[in-house]
Amino acid sequence: METLLIVLFVLGYLAIALEHQIRVDKAASALLLGGVCWTLLVFSGDSFFPGMAETEVPRAVEHGLAEHLSEISSILFFLLGAMTIVELIDAHSGFRVITDRIHTTNRVALLWVVGTLTFLLSAVLDNLTTAIVVSALLKKVMKERDDLWTFGGVVIIAANAGGAWSPIGDVTTIMLWIGGQITALNVVKVVLLPSIASLVIPLLVLSLTLKGDFERVPSLGSGASRVDPAESREQLYMLSGGILGLLFVPVFKTVTHLPPYIGMIISLGALWVLNEFMHRSKDHDHRRSLSVAQILTRVDVPTVLFFLGILLAVSALQMAGVLADVADYLDRHLGDVFLITTVIGILSAVVDNVPLVAGAIGMYPLTQFPQDHIFWELLAYTAGTGGSMLIIGSAAGVAVMGVLHINFMWYLRRISLLAASGYFAGIGVFYVQKMLTGA
Repeated sequence: METLLIVLFVLGYLAIALEHQIRVDKAASALLLGGVCWTLLVFSGDSFFPGMAETEVPRAVEHGLAEHLSEISSILFFLLGAMTIVELIDAHSGFRVITDRIHTTNRVALLWVVGTLTFLLSAVLDNLTTAIVVSALLKKVMKERDDLWTFGGVVIIAANAGGAWSPIGDVTTIMLWIGGQITALNVVKVVLLPSIASLVIPLLVLSLTLKGDFERVPSLGSGASRVDPAESREQLYMLSGGILGLLFVPVFKTVTHLPPYIGMIISLGALWVLNEFMHRSKDHDHRRSLSVAQILTRVDVPTVLFFLGILLAVSALQMAGVLADVADYLDRHLGDVFLITTVIGILSAVVDNVPLVAGAIGMYPLTQFPQDHIFWELLAYTAGTGGSMLIIGSAAGVAVMGVLHINFMWYLRRISLLAASGYFAGIGVFYVQKMLTGA
């Protein structure tokens, strides 16, 4: 039965990867995969639940599904809130406050600007939110599809690299931080240089291959000829309000220890109220075009549903014990912390890094690897950056895929090797640090 579950996951994964070849939307394949995997658990008898009566299996599966759905829904609510805030800013042309100040059309110059900006923002916000915001900015600057997709790949690499060295930059580092496996100061001190290497190496390679200027999105004009849906002060209010709202989320999480999506809901609600007050005196049609109710129709729901399907499928593998078996196999056959964490990072490009890290936390108690042990620091780095090697290997990748509609196979051909070169370069930096410090 375990083999059948794995085969189903692989087939569903292939359907997602070959979306354009088979002409079936990836969201449909992911939802079908997630639903079928959990259904298979119900009819598995005692295959995954040894010692349990067959009549008790459905109740156990239902209980497990409810637990996993709680985690999944928190991610989806967070994603929906962040996407809505971004769309709200975009509807008011708020991003023009930034894009109008980007005057360069040189690909290499913009490459380093985008990479650095994304890297720093993802450490302060988180990699998912940052990826959504910067991808939306790129759409306002670049016109050609290949340019957009290439820079979208850079955003994914930079967002995941920036999130890995910050205790609030990625959901896996948050898990390790809250669980007591790492401390905030130490993860910054140890993981920062490897994370920089994982970004700089791909940027250097791209700097040698990208040539010339890119074609900008045509300007709406200026002065009297420019037509914007909102006044300039409203654009500024919405942009600053949106960014402050996104910045509020990690602060709220740190202070209250409530899930991040609660902070995102508060931010969205506050921005919604601001929007209502800003437009309350305008005519009905204008007010309606800028209302949150109208803007919600622009949110990319298929991407959210795709994320739902993928997380359901992965949680089914976790419920069945497949991920724990993989972790146990790594422990028995590899042993070395560098090898184990490197493989976990590679696996995180295929399987969501959250259950992988959760499995590692469950397998390796603090008595074996104490707080701030190099195993945990390596795990924070590899689980955070390894997902960049495939576009659906991280939350940031899925978000950028939805915003820019990047093709899976295109990313595999053009970006995956770049991400892998940065990933292994960062591990090399870790090794050098270990040699120098004797840790």
